[in-house]
Amino acid sequence: MNTKTSGQGRVDMAGLDYSLGLLLRLSQLKVFQHFFDVMGHTGLKPGEFSVLWMIRSNPGIRQGHLAQTLAIKNAHMTKLIRSFEADGLLSRTIPDEDRRAVELALTDRGVDFVNRHEPDFYRHMETLESPLTEAETRELLRLLAKFAGIAQGGAA
Repeated sequence: MNTKTSGQGRVDMAGLDYSLGLLLRLSQLKVFQHFFDVMGHTGLKPGEFSVLWMIRSNPGIRQGHLAQTLAIKNAHMTKLIRSFEADGLLSRTIPDEDRRAVELALTDRGVDFVNRHEPDFYRHMETLESPLTEAETRELLRLLAKFAGIAQGGAA
């Protein structure tokens, strides 16, 4: 019998401790709470910061490609991009060769915003409490990247 300790004692997980979905959800909640503890002052959610981070690293990336890469619905991405544009963090360009596409780039203000919060982002990742060793954490990240269909380090 696998159990988890809660505020009210031990709970029989009844096999759910082998549920990938549940384990990913509980892990995500733990990581997101830590993100808000460290990065909450930015006013952004983890996914929002990821969008700015990716645009900084890929100036001129097409909005649809970014949405697909980060698994963000097009409607939500459009709303997010408009919000960032209104805040002066990014600019949108329609390329002449494809008038249906939108290319994204951070403004100077957007680059400054991401650069200013980059140390906090790395501190968030480095200070997340985990029972895993450093080697286990690297292996978990490698396996999650493989499971998600992305390669670590930016290589495909």
